[in-house]
Amino acid sequence: MAMKKKPVTGMKDILPKEMEIRSYVMNQIRETYQTFGFTQIETPAVEHIENLSSKQGGENEKLIFKILKRGEKLKLAEAGSEADLVDSGLRYDLTVPLSRYYSNNANDLPSPFKALQMGNVWRADRPQRGRFRQFMQCDIDILGDNTNLAEIELVLATTTLLSRLDFRGFSIRINDRRILKAMAAWSGFPEESFDTVFIILDKMDKIGLEGVSEELIAEGFARETVEKYLGLFKNIGSDVEAVKSLGETLKDVLKEGVAENLQAIIQTVDSVKTGDFKMVFDPTLVRGMSYYTGPIFEISMDEFGGSVGGGGRYDEMIGKFTGNDTCACGFSIGFERIVMLLLERGYEVPGTSVKKAFLLDKNLPQEILENVFREAAEERKKGVQVNITAMKKNKKFQKDQLTQEGYTEIKEFFRN
Repeated sequence: MAMKKKPVTGMKDILPKEMEIRSYVMNQIRETYQTFGFTQIETPAVEHIENLSSKQGGENEKLIFKILKRGEKLKLAEAGSEADLVDSGLRYDLTVPLSRYYSNNANDLPSPFKALQMGNVWRADRPQRGRFRQFMQCDIDILGDNTNLAEIELVLATTTLLSRLDFRGFSIRINDRRILKAMAAWSGFPEESFDTVFIILDKMDKIGLEGVSEELIAEGFARETVEKYLGLFKNIGSDVEAVKSLGETLKDVLKEGVAENLQAIIQTVDSVKTGDFKMVFDPTLVRGMSYYTGPIFEISMDEFGGSVGGGGRYDEMIGKFTGNDTCACGFSIGFERIVMLLLERGYEVPGTSVKKAFLLDKNLPQEILENVFREAAEERKKGVQVNITAMKKNKKFQKDQLTQEGYTEIKEFFRN
């Protein structure tokens, strides 16, 4: 039986042109985030199944690639449930592994700690445009800072990176989980129903206000509660004044200072930003992860038609490991979607080194062969990329192919 040449569903092979852009973007990520004081770390691809299934990852916990126990520990005949067979899984994001990493190494790390992490993650999701089952994530997180300096720095670092990659006119949508909960409480929803309400609210951009109303009523919520809730979203603005107005409405159920904190983040970023983007208050922004405890944000780009990154504050996750809560905030860019958009634009990596090709005729005399390699070595010292390859019979096709690959000079070497 012939072996399968296509990748596993949801995975992909990466061709040279895309790899060039991916490498360039990763270098830009490192360089940009390091100027903001972030330090690169790495965590294992495999995590304890207990950590991945701790009810912190929302819907992603249904998408885990689980790993069977190995060797003598794998006892198929004695297994009563899946739990007897599985002890680990491939990470579905970088936040849970980072929280474990920090809890294990906090004594050897500065405080606050500004972490940069890049690596593949895996989700058994339905593949679609810009979504794969194996994909690269790039996160920056600030651990140990309970002030809004963390949110401001994360937004400025991320938008600076996107600007360096020639993205313009995008939006950073921002909200706060505490405002979300206060809106639901003020309207009369019981606290145990908040997650259900938020799941439906999260569909607002697809089904509209009427669609959200219908689904909430279909869930059994009282019509007057639903109408009171959705009234909060009607004719609401998207700037700091909208946050202030909503904060005044919710003052009896919203913790003091929450609205003012969000206003300060929006106002500061707007005032000092260097990129071409908008800060947009969006009270319908939910973010699916249940571990978020404060401000949350997403990057929206019209050319993609959806989110290309997001994050927020998660002050209670590290406490699941240590018993003591540690304030934490992170921002992740959608690396695969960013690369996809650059490819669709026909993006050319700037400052690419000069590329030369040396085509060698068959059976070159030893002396000429050695001179070719010496010449190539001298060119490479100058930063020139030199490709030494045998001359093919169809030389025209070969040269055309090299030209398409970006080789600006093609030099031929013959026996005489």
